[in-house]
Amino acid sequence: MNAKRTPPRRPKPLVTQGEARSRSRGRADAPTVRTRSKAARHPIVVFLNFMLFLVVMGIIGGVAALVIGREAFVTAGPLTETVQVNIPRGASVQSIARGLEEQEIISNRYVFMAAAYASGATKAMKAGEYVIDAGESMEGVLSKIVSGAVVQHKITIAEGLSSAQVVARLNESDVLTGRIRQIPPEGSLLPETYSVTRGMDRERVLKMMQDAHTTALNEIWQARDQEIPVASPADLVTLASIIEKETGQAEERDRVAAVFVNRLNRRMRLQSDPTILYGLYGGDAWAQGRTIYRSDLDRPNPYNTYQIAALPPGPIANPGREALKAAANPAETDELYFVADGTGGHAFARTYEEHQQNVARWREIERQRRAATAGSTE
Repeated sequence: MNAKRTPPRRPKPLVTQGEARSRSRGRADAPTVRTRSKAARHPIVVFLNFMLFLVVMGIIGGVAALVIGREAFVTAGPLTETVQVNIPRGASVQSIARGLEEQEIISNRYVFMAAAYASGATKAMKAGEYVIDAGESMEGVLSKIVSGAVVQHKITIAEGLSSAQVVARLNESDVLTGRIRQIPPEGSLLPETYSVTRGMDRERVLKMMQDAHTTALNEIWQARDQEIPVASPADLVTLASIIEKETGQAEERDRVAAVFVNRLNRRMRLQSDPTILYGLYGGDAWAQGRTIYRSDLDRPNPYNTYQIAALPPGPIANPGREALKAAANPAETDELYFVADGTGGHAFARTYEEHQQNVARWREIERQRRAATAGSTE
């Protein structure tokens, strides 16, 4: 019997076909590893990337700061009550901001300065005294300082003061600054109430008064009665100054003016007591009460209208607007005399006889007053 032989099995290969191919090429397959290019690792590229990062972060930070700063700029401030603050002349925005912060008017000086620089307000900020309301924002404070809406102070110069008295009044003011180098000519200032700001120079205020006088005098001179015996605006001021010192009652001014104009037309002496005082004491004549003695009437001086039949050589004070108007347009009357009547006004007369009667009544009033005074001191 022929036995059936089983073919022998092939031995299992030690490597796969793929591995064999790999080995046949002399290397084995390995995982792929990617490396950065040399250009990406270059220091300049690294630096530029870092700078871009900083720029982006700076923009983000700047926008955030702008938003926060803007909010702080318009938000109500820390003040709890209204105050006045003085911005000195020539102060820098840094010193202004620091002062406002120290006084707790603003909450952050740097926000205030940044807004001032950004808006161009640093060159528009004006010195002066400002009212800052409670809770006012930095925006409101800066707006006020730029607008120049400063506090206005009033200085009142009374009619009939001498120029020396006016200068003394200005020197007494703690609102004004500077020094007046020279007393202006008598009668060159217009007595009125003037608005001034803190820190204003005294010479500037004096110039305001002189300009106001010139303007008023020109207007009044143009509207004068052409028949008055006054040759020039300067003479009109002289006459007005005498009227001013003779009466303090507004309703009497044009009547007193008429008496002096009538006497000038008749070449009579004005016989005004204030002119004697000014001739003796000048600008100090009105600084304190002075008594005129009989001997003073006979003492020669160029202002003594008991001796000269004309106007004195210049004003004896600074007349107000109403006295100037009265001198330019006196009342229509033929009265030649007046004397005090005991009420603060005067009794007027056309004749010397009437005048003597008025004088007698005035002397009786004076006698009674002296007697009453003597009785009260016993």
